[in-house]
Amino acid sequence: MENPEHFPNYLLKIRVDQVQRMKTHAESTYPEECCGLLLGQIKGEVKTLVEVSPTENAWDTQAAEAFQGVKGSPRQSGTKRNQFSIAPEVMLKVQKLSRDRELDIIGIYHSHPDHPAIPSEFDRAIAWQRYSYIIISVQQGIASDLRSWTLDPHHQFQPEDMITVEEPGNGGAM
Repeated sequence: MENPEHFPNYLLKIRVDQVQRMKTHAESTYPEECCGLLLGQIKGEVKTLVEVSPTENAWDTQAAEAFQGVKGSPRQSGTKRNQFSIAPEVMLKVQKLSRDRELDIIGIYHSHPDHPAIPSEFDRAIAWQRYSYIIISVQQGIASDLRSWTLDPHHQFQPEDMITVEEPGNGGAM
């Protein structure tokens, strides 16, 4: 069992084509936020991203109502321009398909249109332990900065180290 006082220094291994896929997705949805799931494996303190699975941004009035009590949740002003949501049925479908392939959901990515690649208070409030959270900053329609974050034991985001590799293989969408 992991010591709750020990914060693992995770390393996310990611391929160049996967970075490009997320950036392209972020640019294609601008000025709205994009989102998607990161599929891979966690072995010790190394997370290996195997596949990027883009999803639709399902943020709507129903999602806004569901997150109403969450700290940092936008009240009436939340739109796809500053919020994202992945539909629960999409999460379940991708989870099942990934398990069939001996993969796990290891994280979530989304974009911040015209804002830095730094998590918001809402991002932190809805985040899960052990997941990688990649945020892509899209400035005036061009993906610029891409950073990964993970939660520490005190539910605060910390930067997550990434190593970019150039490996061919299965990195497409499901």
